[in-house]
Amino acid sequence: MPRTTKEENRSETLRDKVFQALSDPTRRSILSQIARCDLTVAELREPYSLSAPAISKHLKVLESASLIERVKDGKQRRFKLNTEPLRDAKTVIDQLASFWSERLSHLQSFLDTEAKRQTKKNNQTKRP
Repeated sequence: MPRTTKEENRSETLRDKVFQALSDPTRRSILSQIARCDLTVAELREPYSLSAPAISKHLKVLESASLIERVKDGKQRRFKLNTEPLRDAKTVIDQLASFWSERLSHLQSFLDTEAKRQTKKNNQTKRP
């Protein structure tokens, strides 16, 4: 069994948190809003019919995944998008897409070969 370092474990844990955070449509929508400009909690809450505790819960999940950061802006705190975890998630998705694309390509080749073999076999059995 391969050994993993503490850094690799932390990276895996963060990656899991990123995918968990992205699994919720409200959090994805919040990220889209923050991607356009830094926003306060009140500004983020505006388009949703969510209570303050509910929006705060979503923001905590996004912060825990390092997808957003709190930035002090005078007396207010705004939320800013951190794209680094998204790049890491994209890398994982790209690797999986490449793997499955290759596997499906091999499967298609196998099926094509089998279809040709079956056609050849059927043609041979039809001959008198």
